[in-house]
Parts: sequence; C-alpha cells; structure tokens
Amino acid sequence: MPRVCFTLQVDPDRLDEYRARHSRVWPEMLTALAESGWHDYSLFLREDGLLVGYLVTDDFAAAQAAMQTSDVNARWQAEMASYFVDLDQGAPDRAMRPLDEVFNLEAQLAADPAARSAIETGETS
Repeated sequence: MPRVCFTLQVDPDRLDEYRARHSRVWPEMLTALAESGWHDYSLFLREDGLLVGYLVTDDFAAAQAAMQTSDVNARWQAEMASYFVDLDQGAPDRAMRPLDEVFNLEAQLAADPAARSAIETGETS
C-alpha cells in the first residue's frame, strides 16, 4: 500500500492551540478519515511550525476526494484554516505539499535478497 508524506506550515504563535485541537479530534472526523481510506495517519509538528503528515492509502487522490464530500471535513477544515500560514488554496487539506519518497529501507531490502539474508542471519559487517 503506498505511503504519502506531506507538509504544511502551522503559525508558530499557535502551536500549543494546534496541539490541543489534535489531542481530541472529533470522533466523526476520525470515522470519516478511516472510511475514506486514510490509514496509519500521523501528524508530526516541529517547534518552528513545520507540520509533516504521513499516511498509508490505496489511492491518495481518491482518499482526498472522499473527504471533500464529507460535511464533517468541511467543518474541520474551516475551523483549522486559521492555524496555518501560506494556504494557497484556502483549506489545509487542499494546501498539502506531498513529498517524493526517495528511500525506503524495506523496498531496497526486498530488491536485494542477499542484503536481507545477511541481516536475517546476522552476517553483516
């Protein structure tokens, strides 16, 4: 299943508020995300406001589109928009900047059976 990583920028003056809002996300928002194909979804926040999101999904575009049809998502995005800076498209979920994956340990080990075998048998240098 493909992994997706994206960034956004939270207003550094509102980090504590942003963290508090995410300590108890609305149950209906959690349900909408799960039902829309957002799996293993996490957000990471740096002290300067850099927000990094990570999720696993079969189809990111379809998962995003499914959320766009959700009333709870519209309400959540409207409430969360003020926490972000540089929202080119008005809503945080439309301003996500996906990152290209340039390295994945599991994928490379799967492509190199000798390396995986060495790790499994403890024969690494």
